[in-house]
Formats: sequence, C-alpha cells, structure tokens
Amino acid sequence: MSIMQLSIAIDDTPGRLNKICEILEKEQINIKGFMACSELDPHRFKVIVDTPEQAYNVLMANGFAVHTKEVIAVGAPDHPGGLNVVLRALKEGRVNVETLYPFITLKGDDAILIVEVDNIQKAREVLRSQWIKTYGAEIYQM
Repeated sequence: MSIMQLSIAIDDTPGRLNKICEILEKEQINIKGFMACSELDPHRFKVIVDTPEQAYNVLMANGFAVHTKEVIAVGAPDHPGGLNVVLRALKEGRVNVETLYPFITLKGDDAILIVEVDNIQKAREVLRSQWIKTYGAEIYQM
C-alpha cells in the first residue's frame, strides 16, 4: 500500500502551523513526519499522518488548500553514510529526489525517511534492486 503525503499551502504568518496542528490534535490525528518550508511559493507544510484521508478532509473543511502525493518510506541504516546508501541508489537509477525528510520513529537500527521523487515507480524498482527496505501502510501504526 502507498504512503500519502499531505502538502498544505500556508501563509507565512505567525500561528499558521499552530492552527494546522490544533486542528489535527482536536481530531486525534497523529503527525508521523513533517517538513515545513517558508522558501517555497506558496509556503508548504508537508506531513505524513496516521489517517491521511481524515486529515485531508478536516483540513479542507477548515479552508486549507491541501494536495496529496504518493511518497516512499525508506529504511536507511542509522550510521554515517546510511542516508547516502539511499541517495546513491536513486542517483544511479536517475531518480530525482524532490523532498526528503525524516519519519519520527526508528525501526530497529534504521532511520525511516520520507522521499518524494519525480518517478515513484522507478524509485521503487531501484530501491528494491539495491535491497533497500521500503515500508507501506504499516508506518501509520508505528
């Protein structure tokens, strides 16, 4: 099963991230990974949550512009060079990384990374060919 990232357009004003988090907290939606950047236009808050469909609906109902995109959760060895194992494989497969950020939970000795790429099918094939662990919907329960 795929991992869905929510990308929320936000104003660059004090309290906007707080408002999103308050809405999610009220609905008991748990943030599992996130990336916020005020340098993008429009500004973006990208999140992985435990119930993406519910989060999408509640944020849209509260007036936020939300887009979803399938991303990959990848296990990277938690030691120097571990991240580069993943990045090297994607580079050699000519897959462009668009966004990269950590998942909040470790799995054994692996750090879990959220990777947004330009070609998800090719990225999956490349990672699989290099024996790099990817995760599916089980991350929502971690």
